[in-house]
Amino acid sequence: MEEVVLVARQPEVFVQPLEPEQAQRLVKVARTARDRVRLRRAGIVLASMQGRTAAQIAQMFAATEWYVREVIHAFNDTRFAALDPKWSG
Repeated sequence: MEEVVLVARQPEVFVQPLEPEQAQRLVKVARTARDRVRLRRAGIVLASMQGRTAAQIAQMFAATEWYVREVIHAFNDTRFAALDPKWSG
């Protein structure tokens, strides 16, 4: 008899809904950020807002799903402060 191994999937994580002003601010950060870390984190959050999964975002940004999830959770907790390079998980 063949043994079946089930791997638990991580539940999907998405950015909490933003006010229109917050969404505009996020787009502005993604367009104008000079710091690569801030730009990357803003892009991850924007991709999550568009409904992309952590796996899809990780592939887009050549990152790990763990990193993507950490950025999204941090943004949900602290909003724009999570985009700053000083933030660490």
